[in-house]
Amino acid sequence: MRTTTDTRPTALVTGASRGLGLALARALAAGGWRLVITARGAADLEEAARETGATALAGDVADPAHRERLARAVHELGGLDLLVNNAGSLGAVPLPPLAAYPLDALSGALATNVIGPLALIQATLRGLRERGGAVINISSDAAVEAYEGWGGYGLTKAALDQLSHVLAVEEPGIAVWWVDPGEMRTRMLADAIGEQDAASAADPETVAAFLADLVKRRPASGRVTR
Repeated sequence: MRTTTDTRPTALVTGASRGLGLALARALAAGGWRLVITARGAADLEEAARETGATALAGDVADPAHRERLARAVHELGGLDLLVNNAGSLGAVPLPPLAAYPLDALSGALATNVIGPLALIQATLRGLRERGGAVINISSDAAVEAYEGWGGYGLTKAALDQLSHVLAVEEPGIAVWWVDPGEMRTRMLADAIGEQDAASAADPETVAAFLADLVKRRPASGRVTR
């Protein structure tokens, strides 16, 4: 039941302090959405909240207590129409081969890229079901292609793809899209391949517009490549 008279659709966007998450928060706010946003960087997140009118809750999606706070926030707003699992971790940097991959770094990447999204889905699923909502899980071509050095990150995104695929089968009342956005000019890509090479990638705002249109069109659940 809604605890507010505000009838705008509500979205929860993770990793929303910069890059694609921030660009998508801007696009959704411009489209009339009410937002709950989160990221680890509190100062940048507060600036994003001032710009978009969002409710900002800083924290790490790998932290169960923080996920509970996010779920409580959207519940208090009456439910959820869109969950965007955008927060992500590269894992070990510089990108190492699998033969030398530090397992503690892989465990951390799995916690952020797989466990965190699933836990947020579980925590908000009731509201998504009630409102016929949607889930966007940000994937990567590294989930389906073999790139040297990208094995750790890629396996986390492959797991997220399979998670999404099964969720779509099990929850036909909501839309589930796992989206490969392509390379974007973000800090994460720069950390992986260097600032010079990352500079030629797509602007996150272009990808955000694509995602906002995806939500508006609401195609059948599935893997989407920009």
